[in-house]
Amino acid sequence: MNFSKSLLTLALGAALLSSGCGDKNAQPGTATTISSAASSESAPAIDTTKFIGQPLVSHIYTADPSAHVFNGRIYIYPSHDIDSGITSDGEGDKFDMKDYHVLSMEKIGGEVTDHGVALTLEDIPWASRQLWAPDAAEKEGKFFLYFPAKDKDGIFRIGVATSDSPSGPFAAEPNPIEGSFSIDPSVFKDDDGSHYLYFGGIWGGQLQRWVSGSYVEEDKYPASNEPALSPKVARLNDNMLQLAETPRDIQILDNAGKPLLGSDTNRRFFEGAWLHKFNGKYYFSYSTGDTHYIAYATGDSPYGPFTHQGIVLMPVLGWTNHHSIVEVEGKWFLFYHDSQLSGGKTYLRNVKVTELIHNDDGTIRTVDAYLD
Repeated sequence: MNFSKSLLTLALGAALLSSGCGDKNAQPGTATTISSAASSESAPAIDTTKFIGQPLVSHIYTADPSAHVFNGRIYIYPSHDIDSGITSDGEGDKFDMKDYHVLSMEKIGGEVTDHGVALTLEDIPWASRQLWAPDAAEKEGKFFLYFPAKDKDGIFRIGVATSDSPSGPFAAEPNPIEGSFSIDPSVFKDDDGSHYLYFGGIWGGQLQRWVSGSYVEEDKYPASNEPALSPKVARLNDNMLQLAETPRDIQILDNAGKPLLGSDTNRRFFEGAWLHKFNGKYYFSYSTGDTHYIAYATGDSPYGPFTHQGIVLMPVLGWTNHHSIVEVEGKWFLFYHDSQLSGGKTYLRNVKVTELIHNDDGTIRTVDAYLD
């Protein structure tokens, strides 16, 4: 719709604006209850009534929300955007996050608690910078936080940290997960108790540098008539700290059973993988990146292949689009982010939530983040 397109245009140019609200971090281990729906005092004026939902928190910038229900409570594991002062675009240089907070709420629409700093860059021995989108999992009462960061050589790896509480604080393992690379880890627990780690992201996420099986500095993208780069999946070990197998490619196919091509930017994978299961089907959803959709595909196995079905979420305010899908008391919800609080700065975002509807035929009803 026209309003959506005009907001997207605003977002793409908003990086030229100076930063707005301050970063009032909670102290490590300190839980803070926050009222929802507020806006930055110095952000460019945006009509907040045009959005289907409001930010869950406004005292810090948050993005990439991975949501789960643990012990009957909703926990959200976002990245924590800051205005780092970096002006170069580079390889996502402006996204220079340095810690993670954990948010939680009793129910959708309820008060949101910020449990404080759960993990910091300084507490990760192998990492040098850029704590991007994380996810979490639980097994036998122990909680695991999976996160990407650049190592000392500037190569993205995936790390894991553990805690006895879903809210943290988390203690990082001394080394990244062996065999891991790229960004955007997410974990799916299947009905048999197996856990699968999904990951990958092109451009700044470096997936295109692993085409040969090992890291190279050169960016290699497929030709327009070649299959798009594939996200990765690997089952986790019983201890949840290592991969149980070599990562596999995830095939995303069109309705004719052919792999999506690299030129098919409205449907091919870019970043932000997520898996959920509904009525026996596996739903693999992801961001298309430069075309700003959250797309989805379905299959009969957590490994795929997955057949593209449509769009979960239309473009939001800001360049990035990142999500998670979780069932809460028999209903499904989409957690996502946009840049409402900062007036469109794509590196200063805020997390939101809205209901997600599965149609009777198993398709997902497309969400538009803006009201008519």
